This record gives sequence, C-alpha cells and structure tokens, in this order.
Amino acid sequence: MSVKFTLNETSYFGKGAREELSKEIKNRGFKKVFVVTDKSLVECGLINKVTEVLERAEIPYEVYSDVKPNPSIKNVTDGVQACKNSGADVIVAVGGGSSIDTAKGVSIVMTNPERSDIVSLNGASNTVNRGMPLIALPTTAGTAAEVTINYVITDEEREIKMVCVDEHDIPIIAIVDSELMATMPKSLAAATGMDALTHAVEGYITKAHNTMSDMFHMKAIKLIFKYLAPAVNEKDEEAIEMMGLAQYIAGMGFSNVGLGIVHSMAHQLGAVYDTPHGIANAILLPTVMRFNGADHATAQRFREILCEIGRPDAEHLNDQDVINTFVWMITELSKSVGITQRVRDVGAKEEDFEMLAEKAMQDPCKPGNPREVSKEDFVELYRQAF
Repeated sequence: MSVKFTLNETSYFGKGAREELSKEIKNRGFKKVFVVTDKSLVECGLINKVTEVLERAEIPYEVYSDVKPNPSIKNVTDGVQACKNSGADVIVAVGGGSSIDTAKGVSIVMTNPERSDIVSLNGASNTVNRGMPLIALPTTAGTAAEVTINYVITDEEREIKMVCVDEHDIPIIAIVDSELMATMPKSLAAATGMDALTHAVEGYITKAHNTMSDMFHMKAIKLIFKYLAPAVNEKDEEAIEMMGLAQYIAGMGFSNVGLGIVHSMAHQLGAVYDTPHGIANAILLPTVMRFNGADHATAQRFREILCEIGRPDAEHLNDQDVINTFVWMITELSKSVGITQRVRDVGAKEEDFEMLAEKAMQDPCKPGNPREVSKEDFVELYRQAF
C-alpha cells in the first residue's frame, strides 16, 4: 500500500527569515503582492516588519486586513473582490491560522471562480486548478497553516466550521520567522502552543498514521513539552524559535494523515461561541484522550509518547496508569501556561450539548479518530469537559 505525502515547495526558518521574502518574489517573477492579515497586526505595527521588506525591494503591495479570529465566508468573499481589484499576482499571508486560512480561500477562488460560494469547498475538495500563488508568514506558533492542505472557514449562518481539505491550497513558500512570533501576548502563545500539541497528539494516534507522520509528530510532541512553558512564561528567544519549528513539524504530519475528535468538538465551540481554536483544543484534549485511551492500541501509542517525554517507567505501567499519567502531563502543561480547563469558562451551555454533538458528528475530522464515537459519546464528552 502506498503512502502519499504533500508538502510545500520551499520553507525558511529562523530569526529574520522574512528578509528572504523579496528575493523569492523577484526570483519567481511576481509583480504585485496582495497582503492578507488582520486588524490587530496592523494596529500593533507587526505587519510593518513584512511590508518594510517589500518597500525596500520596491515591490508594490496592497493590504487586506478584514479577517476575524474565526474567519467567515464573508471574509473570504470580500478578500476575493479586494484581490481582484488589486491586480496582484501573488498573495502574502501574515498572521495566525485565521489570516492564512482566509488567504487560502481567496487563493482557491481566484483560480476556481466557479467555487465562489465558499460552501462548496467544505470537506475534501475537488477543485480543478491550483490556487493563486501564496506565501505564508505565520505570527503564531500553533496552526501550521503555512504547511498544510487544510483551511477552516466559519459558516456563520449555519454556525458550523467548514474544514476545507485541498492540495491546491498549500502555500508555495513558508517563512517561519521567530521575530514575528516574539510579540504574541501570553494568552495567544499559550493557546496556539496547545493547538500545536493537539495536532501532534491527534496525528500520532489517528487511524491513518504511518512511519513518516509518526516521526514528525513524536518530534513535535517532545519539542512542545520542552519549550512551550518557557516560550510563554519567560519569552525565551530559543524557546519561541523552537515552538515555531515544533508547530511546523506537527503540521507536516497531520496535514497528511488527519486529526480526530478533539478537533471535531473544538470546531463547534468556535463556530457557536466564537471560542479561540487553541483554547478549545486545550480544554478538550485531556477529556478526549481519556476516552481514546480506552482503546488498547491507543494506550500503547500513549506509552510510546510517555517514554519519549521523560517517563521511561511507562514501559512497565498498565494501560490505565499510562492514560492517567499522560492526561496528567497534558493538563499540567496546559495549567502551567494559564489555560482554563473547563468549557463552561468559554461560554458553553449544557442545554447546547445535543446540538454541539450533532454538529460534531458531521465534522470531517471525526473519521480519523482511533476510537468510534456516537452522538451520545460526544454529549458525554462535552459534559465531562464542562
């Protein structure tokens, strides 16, 4: 049986890596840039670290910054119109997953105009043309949108998050510059870091995992357990750079093998209550890992992880002790960076559990979960995390 892996063409890493942007744009013959970002990055001036590179190289650009934290269909359709009006021939996305995901949607519709309703892009897409060339510069260490074939757009009318999976959307270049991540507020650094951990853990246990993805996910898990706390709490420069690398490595893995029901559940919290995605994942991860650990094969995968993150004694623990230890370590890491541990703290309501569970049953991440799950299971998991 063959295993397919899709990655982007070129990536740069390290402090000041954004300086490579103008060289790549000129070498590839692009003439004008459409910059996609969000208002917070414009207001704090972080976007200037990128636009100054373009200005020094005398590369013309226009900025589109109408992107929400959980980007909507309107964000994409407005972005498509702005991109058309700009006359640009390359998109540069600067920001977290929201900006990069919006840019991916714009990129796809620019070359596949028949899919301009956006709703038709939900799930495994069958677009014909590769998207408009996209270069991604993440400012958060979590989503890995710069290296994945996925993007998530909120359908506000139906209150669902659409998980769009399309090889045609992957950026041609990723520039992971730790200087762009260094100014993240503590809460955002914590949330995105736990998002990256969720990607790595779910990717390691998903049904489609393979030797290649295991290599990426295990390395990401080890790096995150080592560097997340100092990156968040001490603003340690090396830790911030390593977190940028860790989330990218996790992205290389999960983009190719999928995720599980932590994401199925988290997507609904984001769609209904506008909960930041990383926070939703961090809250749900321990509860879902207890559920998945009831499967013996998954407990064995947890054992492998524990042996690599400082608990070699896990080799001799029974399955229940493995599950308890792994969940405890995840929870302690989450607490150490100040993340709430209850979904009630992000606005979830008990009377909504049935509705949330119904939506989670339809989420594209559900089939990858190592353990089968019913609507009743989802209701109970929301209740346990409440």
